Amino acid sequence: MKRALIISYYWPPSGGAGVQRWLKFVKYMRGYGWEPVVYTPENPEYPESDPSLFNDVPKDLEVLKSPIWEPYNAYKRFLGQKKEEKINAAFLTEKTKNRTLEDISVWIRGNFFIPDARKFWIKPSVKFLGTYLKNHPVEAIISTGPPHSMHLIAMPLAQRFGIPWLADFRDPWTNIDFYKDLKLSWWADAKHHQLEKRVLEKAVAVTVISESMASDFRKILTRHYDVITNGYDLGDIDNTTAVIPDKKFSIAHIGTLVSSRNPITLWMALKELTSENGNLAADLEIKLVGKVDVQVTRSLEEYGLNKFVHRINYMPHNEVLECQRQSQVLLLIINNTPNAKMILTGKFFEYLAARRPILCLGPEDGDAARILKDTNAGLLSTFGDSATMKKNILSLYRDFNSGKLKSDSRNISKYSRKELTRDLCSVLDRMSIR
Repeated sequence: MKRALIISYYWPPSGGAGVQRWLKFVKYMRGYGWEPVVYTPENPEYPESDPSLFNDVPKDLEVLKSPIWEPYNAYKRFLGQKKEEKINAAFLTEKTKNRTLEDISVWIRGNFFIPDARKFWIKPSVKFLGTYLKNHPVEAIISTGPPHSMHLIAMPLAQRFGIPWLADFRDPWTNIDFYKDLKLSWWADAKHHQLEKRVLEKAVAVTVISESMASDFRKILTRHYDVITNGYDLGDIDNTTAVIPDKKFSIAHIGTLVSSRNPITLWMALKELTSENGNLAADLEIKLVGKVDVQVTRSLEEYGLNKFVHRINYMPHNEVLECQRQSQVLLLIINNTPNAKMILTGKFFEYLAARRPILCLGPEDGDAARILKDTNAGLLSTFGDSATMKKNILSLYRDFNSGKLKSDSRNISKYSRKELTRDLCSVLDRMSIR
């Protein structure tokens, strides 16, 4: 077995989307000749915890940990939050906050914590792993971001020991959807771009999750980028029991619903449909599983849809998979941001595996739209096109009433985590023989 050191902030018991990609790669890497070694913080600040994910950790896996200092306690005191309150990712706000204090804290975060609030873990980690690598050689180093501080740990180690390094981007860096919200000064913006380009220059291989993300990075640096999407795990599906579909016409969104995903087009369509169609109004359930931004909550109130909403704050991943299969329709919302075309959320691929019809709101020329069409897994409406959204919902509702609501998806096997891990290990093999 060749050994690969994986530097990841997110690792079980972390819940949420950030942990899934590398947990699943690690699960299957041994089957392709690679022994993973994971390095992760000892005391991280996770948005959610999900101990059920330990079931996916391979037996006898070596997991290295060291303490991390993060400025979140000071951040919470500044905003008047309780110490035990969780810090949400991607600027999600579940309740109204003091706008002035929030703006000041965001400015401090953007301009003094570059590339992110985990920057204080970089030097201690380089020292810790430098000592480890002297006595425990590896054939590859892998860093996965965000947080992009992970790349800045891997870079000096790769240079010092001459070890091939793979930088994996689960999300963009300076083109992430909330980058403009960081209130960056010109010098902070320049620093982010400088670090981003240096990582792209120094890494032997760079993996990204979509074709559009690869195209976007080529504008920064022309080089080869390996596209390895997120995916679904057949092992998860095999372990779930048979489920009975919801009796209601449930439209379910699984995961964090941030303000940039607030589907106004959907709310408009549902308001009109429930006013025009009494049967649909009686059957409708809007199922929101995960944290919901206060702007989304306000929109639901504004459009009179609260009476249809069933909210579940958080579910362990194994229960999420069952919920997806129970739901009549799975709602996929692409962030309405300038980088919308490149967004491929991890849940999309689990939606495919759930074999339930997908109702998607996003750009018709984006990566999600391309995969939706290729797999024949659902219907797409573009931002602002409430007429098409109404048409799509009515089509799904007619099938629901006739007992024929199902997904006729195809071509999804290439998105299985096992196949994607084969692709990843091919990249590692290529790196190790250079």
